[in-house]
Amino acid sequence: MSDTPTVPDERIDAIIARHAELTSDMASGELAAERFVELSKEYAELDPVAAAAREVRSAREELAELEALASDGESDAEMRELAEAELEDVRGRLPAAERRLAVLLLPRDVADDRSAILEIRAGTGGEEAALFAGDLFRMYSRYAEAQGWKVETMDMSGADAGGVKEVIANVSGAGVFAKLKFESGVHRVQRVPATEASGRIHTSAATVAVLPEAEDVDVQVNNEDLRVDVFRASGPGGQSVNTTDSAVRITHIPTGLVVIQQDEKSQHKNRAKAMKVLRARLFELERQKLADERAGARKSMVGSGDRSERIRTYNFPQGRVTDHRINLTLHRLPTIIEGDLDELVGALIAEDEAERLAGLGDG
Repeated sequence: MSDTPTVPDERIDAIIARHAELTSDMASGELAAERFVELSKEYAELDPVAAAAREVRSAREELAELEALASDGESDAEMRELAEAELEDVRGRLPAAERRLAVLLLPRDVADDRSAILEIRAGTGGEEAALFAGDLFRMYSRYAEAQGWKVETMDMSGADAGGVKEVIANVSGAGVFAKLKFESGVHRVQRVPATEASGRIHTSAATVAVLPEAEDVDVQVNNEDLRVDVFRASGPGGQSVNTTDSAVRITHIPTGLVVIQQDEKSQHKNRAKAMKVLRARLFELERQKLADERAGARKSMVGSGDRSERIRTYNFPQGRVTDHRINLTLHRLPTIIEGDLDELVGALIAEDEAERLAGLGDG
């Protein structure tokens, strides 16, 4: 429990009191519809926190009573012995309850509940890198399916030998960004390519970026800051796949960001998709700038979002996946590459929580 900040009794009382107040107000039947919706949202967010707060308060009260009973020289030996046995149980339960509450009270990333833009690009390694990028896209698509999320491919550039040079997709659903945000970075693969006669292991890489979907209020984009070019969409090898100028290239002049969209036959739809990706990238730039300002020189071990950083290695000959940020190695690469990411995602979230809790303790 030493590494978990203790939530003061006064704060616990305030949480429980506010929860009771919300319950009473919502049950009164006297609220205007708009106010009811507002309070319902607060109630939904506070409900798990209040439950954890009640659990901690109950355990603390029980602990105090049992300690008093165990040290009371006036009570008989049997009662003191019973109190000691129960004390051990409460002391075992309390740290976990304290941690659950502390985690729930950590400042939330406002983007956690949002959908996300997933971008995967083949890196060093030629054809093998493109095949690996395709494997990663399939892995995330299957994980998304298991979570009940929807994956919509927004743009894909295939490679001649299979796989993808680049793919951009919209992953929509509840809590997408919270679970995928630690996937940003360089993913490395070690395996023997099918074309390698001597059985030599090749190393190649792909870059993953996960950006929270931006809302209109997050990013103000002025038309005068955009240069929009339209051209004829082309398929693999440069062959024309469209007879009209429907492909769209949008350049954001202040930042130099460029987004190309050509999947749709409609110029209007391609422009809308390109703007969605551009907004997400601009939003992520702003978030990163704020995070850097807040963090100062302190570099977070998890979730730094540094895309030049190698974050994970997939070693096929040894059947293992290693996440270098948290020194976690799992010897079940086949199930992971098929989309079973729960253990990896859970470990990254837990490490991030532990680090932020330690940060609160330091402060």
